[in-house]
Amino acid sequence: MSLDIANTPPAPYYAVIFTSLRTAVDEGYGEMAEKMVALAAQQPGFLGVESARDGLGITVSYWKDLESIRAWKANAEHQVAQQLGHEKWYAAFKTRIAKVERDYAL
Repeated sequence: MSLDIANTPPAPYYAVIFTSLRTAVDEGYGEMAEKMVALAAQQPGFLGVESARDGLGITVSYWKDLESIRAWKANAEHQVAQQLGHEKWYAAFKTRIAKVERDYAL
């Protein structure tokens, strides 16, 4: 995963905020996470991603519109990753979708 701050366009755009607590099972998790970032980057409407984990994991992906988010959620390979997450990698998680009205940076 990149340690860069996502270079998003001027607002408005959307953020998908995925917060998670992992299980002790690590089998294939890192590889799948990298694969999902690469796959998301190929999806129409994808704008960038930021991720951090120190016990609690937070991944924020940025999207042009709600249709792009729906298409990503329905992606067949992403659905396999979601199922594996439910079955073995996450003890708990929450997904939030928000519209970014404005942003600013240094």
